[in-house]
Amino acid sequence: MDTEQRLRDAAEKLALTLSQGGMQKTTARVMTALLYTEQESMTAADLRDQLAISSGAVSAAVKQLIPLGLIERVPAPGSRRDHYRFRRGAWASLMSQQNAILQVMVAAAEEGLDAAGDEGATARRLHEMKDFYAYMAEQLVPLIDTWREKYAAEHG
Repeated sequence: MDTEQRLRDAAEKLALTLSQGGMQKTTARVMTALLYTEQESMTAADLRDQLAISSGAVSAAVKQLIPLGLIERVPAPGSRRDHYRFRRGAWASLMSQQNAILQVMVAAAEEGLDAAGDEGATARRLHEMKDFYAYMAEQLVPLIDTWREKYAAEHG
């Protein structure tokens, strides 16, 4: 099996894992195609042909992936088509977005505690929830910053 086929197989395997985790299957396939390609960028037509999906499916996937910071539209001199690539720093950006979710969970626990009060089984569970998510939010930002600094020092 050649390298290109092995990369495509690995991309499809990761896409399946991501779709089992909640990402739409086509979106996961587009993302992993861009992650695993040896090309600097791919057009929507490249993605459509490689993945055997419709242009509309590519467009919908791109519309989901760009705001997440996983892929980006890039200029391609001499080409009238949009080109896309997997964004450098995408993993740290994606994890940084989790901080907003952590804050939502803290706020939800606080709202529950306001309703339940500080005593009882409900309060005990909500305090644990609040403490856990507050701790994760506190630790996540410096952890990502440290990783970015380390990665930049090692990879320029």
